[in-house]
Amino acid sequence: MPPFHNVFLAAFILAYGLKLWLALRQMRHVYVHRDAPPAAFADRIGPEAHRKAADYTLAKTRLSIPHLVLEGALLLFFTLGGGLQWLQDRVAGLVEAPLWQGALLLVGLSVLSSLAELPLSLYRQFGIEARFGFNRQSLLGFLGDLAKQAAIGLILGVPLLLLVLWLMAAMGDLWWLWVWLAWVAFNLLVLAVYPTFIAPLFNKFQPLEDAGLKARIDGLLARTGFRSQGVFVMDGSKRSSHGNAYFTGLGKSKRIVFFDTLLGQLDPAQTEAVLAHELGHYKRRHVVKRIAFMFLASLALLLLLARLKQAGWFYAGLSVTTQTDATALALFFLVLPVFLFPVTPLMSLYSRKHEFEADAFAARYSRASDLIAALVALYRDNAATLTPDPVYSLFYDSHPKASERIARLQALGTANALHT
Repeated sequence: MPPFHNVFLAAFILAYGLKLWLALRQMRHVYVHRDAPPAAFADRIGPEAHRKAADYTLAKTRLSIPHLVLEGALLLFFTLGGGLQWLQDRVAGLVEAPLWQGALLLVGLSVLSSLAELPLSLYRQFGIEARFGFNRQSLLGFLGDLAKQAAIGLILGVPLLLLVLWLMAAMGDLWWLWVWLAWVAFNLLVLAVYPTFIAPLFNKFQPLEDAGLKARIDGLLARTGFRSQGVFVMDGSKRSSHGNAYFTGLGKSKRIVFFDTLLGQLDPAQTEAVLAHELGHYKRRHVVKRIAFMFLASLALLLLLARLKQAGWFYAGLSVTTQTDATALALFFLVLPVFLFPVTPLMSLYSRKHEFEADAFAARYSRASDLIAALVALYRDNAATLTPDPVYSLFYDSHPKASERIARLQALGTANALHT
């Protein structure tokens, strides 16, 4: 048995055992604290709303367990079970050109995985989300979104795959650098065109019409020196009652987007504070930092792939006998998450640091008390748990725990009041 077979199997057991242990911890912790909200929220979120958030979290976490089983089973099938080699043999019988064989292999792998996960996605949307009053989408709309996503994936993804496979075959030992440059250009292009060409395929975006709120927002933008293409309201309510806000795009294509559900949950001062938080991410250059990190990480990973695709033990250890650029790509991106999962807490910690920084920015350019009120309303209306398991949160939560976040905002509000 090839040594890498054993290394991968050990990493798989560690990663998926850890994921299961974390899910069980989360369910136990949330259930134990289900009946009463934390003391800091007792006067703002009632027991009924707190229990709903706990039950919603429990339902989602329970669903994550069969998802883990399915995900793990698919991974073992395509690797140690020989599924990728089986798919490669089927593809080789359909087309002869190596470039198209590779593209078809990677597309087929994605399609098979997506189809296997579709029943769980349907249950989440029309079972859990519907049961807790969040789903507003019809089955036809859900399937329509899937069709659009598939079409966009084919239109954008297949040419990219063909380009990557061609570069891997034609550019010699430095293929990884050319692929990286193509990947960077592709991502920057998508970021630039997403707001005006891709997002409108899924939602309607209307300019903000509330004159009073628009005046507040214009004042905030002037104070922070932020320029955008405009402030838009998105019809998020056609899919879900969850509320959110974000800004998107690069350069002149930047735009601010509010979900219509968010505007129904918050008053103008709270909405301004939420926007100030989102602007904090931009002003603190969090988006640029994350993009830069993604590009640097992708460069390092391509360098690693360049070594692995020449190593016979890599293919043999994962039950693949046909050594091609496409099978190397497929195997690499199948097994990579297994080896990277133990470092997940570092990425979550980095994200939480950015959230604290954006909160501090919001407290400076709006009122901390308004952001606190907005967060409490969003925790309540979105049924976000106030009592996550600390270890689970350490791994998965990109945002700080509610109690920590609000305590810091209260301290910032007090400090700002003393300096005025």
